[in-house]
Amino acid sequence: MSAIKQSHLKQLKPLAEQHNKIPAELYDRLNVLRGLRNPDGSGVLVGLTEIGDVHGYVFDEGERLPDEGRLKYRGYRVNDLVKGFQSEKRFGFEETAFLLLFGELPKQDMLKTFTNALEDNRELPKNFTEDMILKIPSPDIMNKLARSVLVSYSYDDNPDDISIENVLRQCIQLIAKLPTMAAYGYQAKSYAFYGNSLFIHQPKRGLSTSENFLHMMRPDSSYTPLEAELLDLCMVLHAEHGGGNNSSFTIHVVTSSDTDTYSAIASGICSLKGPKHGGANIKVVRMMEDIKANVKDWSNEKEVSDYLVKILQGRTFDKAGLVYGIGHAVYTKSDPRAVLLKEKAQELSREKGREEEFNLMSLIESMAPGLFQEVKQSDKVVSANVDFYSGFVYQMLDIPADLYTPIFAMARVAGWSAHRIEEIVSGGRIIRPAYRCIAPS
Repeated sequence: MSAIKQSHLKQLKPLAEQHNKIPAELYDRLNVLRGLRNPDGSGVLVGLTEIGDVHGYVFDEGERLPDEGRLKYRGYRVNDLVKGFQSEKRFGFEETAFLLLFGELPKQDMLKTFTNALEDNRELPKNFTEDMILKIPSPDIMNKLARSVLVSYSYDDNPDDISIENVLRQCIQLIAKLPTMAAYGYQAKSYAFYGNSLFIHQPKRGLSTSENFLHMMRPDSSYTPLEAELLDLCMVLHAEHGGGNNSSFTIHVVTSSDTDTYSAIASGICSLKGPKHGGANIKVVRMMEDIKANVKDWSNEKEVSDYLVKILQGRTFDKAGLVYGIGHAVYTKSDPRAVLLKEKAQELSREKGREEEFNLMSLIESMAPGLFQEVKQSDKVVSANVDFYSGFVYQMLDIPADLYTPIFAMARVAGWSAHRIEEIVSGGRIIRPAYRCIAPS
């Protein structure tokens, strides 16, 4: 493919900008809700769902007021789901995926059938790994995941049938295969771009999704029970987040055109790749590395506070004026996912000898909301979101940053699958909002 001359692009850039710049005041005058957001920041109601419910505020006499965060999967609070499987020392992602797909928690025999189906489908088709992953390594694992999902269309004898039975088959297969695709995609990148040895471990029967991923990702295939338990928790907490988040809404939009399952799920992956959506925990990790390098005493509240103020003022780190991992589009007083993850993160930090780092993060979590209001002169109520601790957890699990967002996709494919099925069953009309043309006639 021939390159386009940089000089030509520089000449064309002003034209592209000039003829695509819409005056900001027109959006207000014509009552266009950019980002499908209401003036108070809440989302425009564009659909109904029974799959997930995200609660972060209440309305009192028309005023939006902060509230403790709640997250429900099919009517069950995620806190109760986690408490249930953790108290019985079980892995939770598989039954969570079943709940999202079928609307109810599985009985023991149904869960066994479902986990057997996942085990039967974790391996990739013959020659898939060599031809589709190793021969064309990608510098970005999310792009490799999207490509792998799209290529799976060619390995399906019945790819375009959108009957519920067939879509369920395809979705279960993708839930099973995405961890393998992600692990092998990373191994290919590690070998091709970092010069490391190549390790391709076949998935094992009898292991959970989180255990299999750690087994395939690590050269020696070893992991502790706590490591597998914490990765499982991360996957449960990332499996679903309502229909309004960017990638799940993308699934609804693309599914409404009656396209195939592989195209729909790949579109969700492409949406999730965006740094405004799925890559936030990487920003948190980089911010924390900057704080640790510039704050001498991590336990000194004044020293930590002074540096956070500099970050919020846009004077240091990436100059964006943001404390990454603090604040959320819906949650205000708390993010239930962050609360659950923090507890287990503290436990793992003891096992890994990283309690000092955990204590620093806990201190930042307690101080940042107040400093945000003070520096920004805002009454907005913010709290730590799930990304604040997830990157730290992945670091402790020795998972490379290349895989942070792919792990998100490995989990969220369960929710995406449920939303695809819901759109097929209950949607019925292609999603087709309006754009008003303001070009001169």
